[in-house]
Amino acid sequence: KSYHYRSKLKFSLIKIEHFSGERSTFYTIQLEDGVVLFDEFLEENSKIYEKELKNITQRIRSMANQTGAQEHFFRQKEGKPGDGVCALYDQPKSKLRLYCIRYGNAIVILGGGGRKTTRTLQEDSKLDKENKLMRELSQKITVRVKAGEIDFSVDELEFIGNLEFYD
Repeated sequence: KSYHYRSKLKFSLIKIEHFSGERSTFYTIQLEDGVVLFDEFLEENSKIYEKELKNITQRIRSMANQTGAQEHFFRQKEGKPGDGVCALYDQPKSKLRLYCIRYGNAIVILGGGGRKTTRTLQEDSKLDKENKLMRELSQKITVRVKAGEIDFSVDELEFIGNLEFYD
């Protein structure tokens, strides 16, 4: 896809209301061309991995309403140290990957992903692109957080501030 590796990546963070609750809030990313990463992930995998997607969405709802986005639900260190990029699975030994950016137990940004068919993600061009995109988005979000343009709500369940990255 053409949206990867552009120096002027334009996107906005969109809260997913039906996947947000009193324990965690879930966001996704809408790119400049209208593509919504999590919706695209669901669409791309719905035919072949219907059961796995159902498990992932049930896990997201459980995190939102009961448990919070606890670290053990995610595979950590899918990005660079400190960038929060991780992967959510339908089951621990599963091969379906959903790349996310996790902010503690309260906020998760859902991106894209797919089926892991190789030993390392770098050997799979689709997963490599999806992962690198999340790393790039994480960097841009971190810049805004450090600059005070994005903050967290009092209950730390939501982002507040400028969630559109079109500059």
